[in-house]
Parts: sequence; C-alpha cells; structure tokens
Amino acid sequence: MKKLNLAKIRPLIQMAIAEDLGQGDVTSELLFKKGAVARANIISREEIVVCGMDVAAEILKCYDERLKLKVLINDGEPAHVASRLATIEGPLRSMLSAERVMLNFMQRLSGIATTTSKYVRAIQGTKARIYDTRKTMPGWRILEKYAVRCGGGHNHRLGLYDGVLIKDNHLAQLGRNFQPKLQKIIAEARKLKGVKFVAVEVDHVDDQLNYVLDIPDIDIVLLDNMGQWQLKHAVEMRDKMCGKGKKPLLEASGNITLSNVSAIAQCGIDRIAIGAITHSAKAVDIGLDR
Repeated sequence: MKKLNLAKIRPLIQMAIAEDLGQGDVTSELLFKKGAVARANIISREEIVVCGMDVAAEILKCYDERLKLKVLINDGEPAHVASRLATIEGPLRSMLSAERVMLNFMQRLSGIATTTSKYVRAIQGTKARIYDTRKTMPGWRILEKYAVRCGGGHNHRLGLYDGVLIKDNHLAQLGRNFQPKLQKIIAEARKLKGVKFVAVEVDHVDDQLNYVLDIPDIDIVLLDNMGQWQLKHAVEMRDKMCGKGKKPLLEASGNITLSNVSAIAQCGIDRIAIGAITHSAKAVDIGLDR
C-alpha cells in the first residue's frame, strides 16, 4: 500500500492546531503543573479499521516533541471494541492539548477506512474493485484517499491533472456524431505526460457505448447511473466487441450503496466508483483514556 506523504499534509495539521489551540490551553495550564507527565491509551470504542497513526504521531510532535506514540494496531488493521490502538507518554499538559485535534483526524480517517472495508467485503468473490472519487473534503483529499487504501479500496485520479475523464457533459458538446471527434481527442490524450488513464463516460448503452468501444486506446468506460440489466448488457457488448477481459475496463458509478454494491459487482464489471466512502463516511468513536 502506498504510504502517506506527511509533508503534504503538514499545512493542514498546522491549520487545525492554530484553530484549536490559539494562544494556549488555558484549562490544562490552570489545572496541571508544567512538569507533570502521564501515560494514556488511544482506545477504539467500536469495530473499526484503523487509519491515521502517522498523522497522530505528527500532531503530537507539533505540540511537544517529548510526546511519544507507541503504535499497537497499525493503519489498515481491524480493531475491536475496547482495543488499545496506541499508547502516548509525555508531558500531561501537551497531551491534553493535542487530544482533540489528534482524535478528530483519527476518527475521520478511520471512519473512511471502515466504510471502505465494508464495501470491499461486500464484493468479495467478484473481480470488481472499489474506487474512490474526487468527492472529498477540501484540503483533505490526500488524507482521505490514503484512508480508502487502508480500507482495501483503490484510488481514482487525484485531481483534474492526472487523468483524462471525458464526461457526458463533455461528450454532449461534441454533437450527435461525436465518434470521429472523440477518436482524435483520445489520440491526443495518449500523448499527455503524467496522465494515468484515459476514460470516457457514457449514460446510454445502445446509442453511445457501441461507438465508444470502437475507438482504440480508451482505458476505462464509466457507466453512469445504470441499472443491473444495463451493466450486464454493457459487459456483454464489451466482451463481444473487444474480447473478454480486454480493455477498456468498465466502471460503474452513481447511486451505489452497501445494499446494492454486491449485485452490481456480480454484473461482471471491473471497477465501482463510490463517492459515499469519502463524502458520507461516519466518523468512528475513538477516545483517549488514562
């Protein structure tokens, strides 16, 4: 699994600390002596997939380099109710000051990892893979996509710059006879540096997909808001025109939930893109107990 680039998220951490700490933790300074030290445990209060340990360590270091984190359950691993995820030792004032910011990050990230893992488990036994989208919290995209990986999912393009995705509203601008124009655009897209894939979105099978499949060098065809019979039809059409198991890969998206993701995967598609694993993931309950 690709590791998290901490350098890219430090500005976000600094912003969160400034927002919360301000001129200082007046309560902790009032209650505890400067030299007081303590030990505490980060505890999971529900069944989760852990995410955010490196972030937690970075946050603690920003408050006080004397705060030491000992990880007991690593990112991407499951934790049960009352599991000790890690221990923290060091100055008590600093530990209490850092608590809320650290837990905010861990609860959000572990929530995304946990939600993703539910979707991944739901499609086990099929060839489909779960992918995220660009529906992320502003400023959190690198973190949230890391959390998706911790949950067993895969990352779609990071932004508008690293993948070509010709969507239905792009396609509409090409006019009814879009195929010759689209073929030229695809050929130009293949020459772009730093682009991971070239994808085209269709929202109709019989009057769009057949024309798109006839264009070479498309990596992915995104099947937007299609029912199961349409997805099966699309798979059959792709296999007949391009060969079974050949590109382009077929990706379903739109209105996909835990209740229907298994049935969608069983249609034979290759990828399932789900915005809900980031934008609607519920923060999990993680606490700091002494």
